Amino acid sequence: MSETSNLKITIAFTDSDLNSEDKNQEVQKLLNQMQKLDEVEEVHRVIDPNPPEGNKTGGGFLPGLLTAQVNPANFLKLFGFLKERLGNKPIKLNVKAPDGREINVEASSKEEFEFAWQKAQDFINNK
Repeated sequence: MSETSNLKITIAFTDSDLNSEDKNQEVQKLLNQMQKLDEVEEVHRVIDPNPPEGNKTGGGFLPGLLTAQVNPANFLKLFGFLKERLGNKPIKLNVKAPDGREINVEASSKEEFEFAWQKAQDFINNK
């Protein structure tokens, strides 16, 4: 499948009680889980385009951010997975469709995630 036909999902951990290191731990844990999913085509940390001065690694990652490419047919399965793993954590999701449409949702509880899931379903089904 061509990458251009996949949905691009950006997940941001937005819990103000977490510092950058804690957010990075959350992202790494989710990254490891998502790499094992058949539904996900690609998953990556988001590279910081403006790393702090003195950073010798050539660039770090933006704290609390993760991107994934997923086939539209598998999107709702992935969303269900995210709801189970992140249902009580404050997050923002940005979903970009191949045709340029975009949706942003925020959730910090199972109930809000359920509402976000409904919005995502409508987004996928209203091409």
